[in-house]
Amino acid sequence: MGDLKGGKGNISTESGTVKDAQYSFGTRFENGTGTNPEELLAAAHAGCFTMQLCAILAGHGHDPQDVRTEATCEMVKDGAGFKVSAMRLNVRGKVGNIDQAEFDKHVAQAAQSCPLSKVMQGNVEITHEAVLE
Repeated sequence: MGDLKGGKGNISTESGTVKDAQYSFGTRFENGTGTNPEELLAAAHAGCFTMQLCAILAGHGHDPQDVRTEATCEMVKDGAGFKVSAMRLNVRGKVGNIDQAEFDKHVAQAAQSCPLSKVMQGNVEITHEAVLE
């Protein structure tokens, strides 16, 4: 505990996947070792988006053999504080029975329809780039 800059804490998830990870101003804005809300949001969004994309692909008769998404969260100054302004999704996929145009279409659909994208819509600019391998 402590004030904003000097305070330190830990964060854990109910599943135990994240357990006692260091969580502080230093891990958020400086070079401390640990996690921060933006990193957790990006990881959650990447996972949610990838699950949604794979469901869409399979639902259209495509075989999602290997789909990987990297999400980058951008935070900017907003008055006296900060806000998350953008989330960039970079997805690479090995998918059977599909071409790049069809893959792009399904990526765009997933970027709009995954539950975490829906939470951010209207508040965060979500962009995506898709590469079919």
